[in-house]
Amino acid sequence: MPRDTVLTPQGLEELKARIEHLRGERRREVAERIKEAREFGDISENSEYDDAKNEQAMLEKQISDLEEKLRSARVINEKDVDTGVVSVGATVHVKDQKTDKSTKFKIVGSAEANPAESRLSNESPVGRALLGHKRGDTVTVPVPRGPARKLKITKIER
Repeated sequence: MPRDTVLTPQGLEELKARIEHLRGERRREVAERIKEAREFGDISENSEYDDAKNEQAMLEKQISDLEEKLRSARVINEKDVDTGVVSVGATVHVKDQKTDKSTKFKIVGSAEANPAESRLSNESPVGRALLGHKRGDTVTVPVPRGPARKLKITKIER
């Protein structure tokens, strides 16, 4: 049974756009590759044809996976986000208790996660540790090597 895919409204639109791109432009590109490879002659010994057919199979799997995510999507409306506790859709300001460095993260579903943009998955170690905590709480986040990080929640916003 597939788990719900948690998305913000923006994430839902991005997912729909990605599916449309793959269904349209990418399918046409792969079909063109298959057509060109067929023109090389005997398809039984044609590696270009085999590569193009493999690419087509991978593309269809990717489309199918994304469509499944869309079917199981649960959209978090940001105006419904409770700023009393950390939840999906909230932006959380934290201060590392060791380095004194302040950071802010937007907690999103795994389909939208992008650490480079400070968008952390609710399933990531930091995201999971922060969920359900309140402003002023200090949470311990396990790290692969070394002592666990202690993050103090300084602000929660929509």
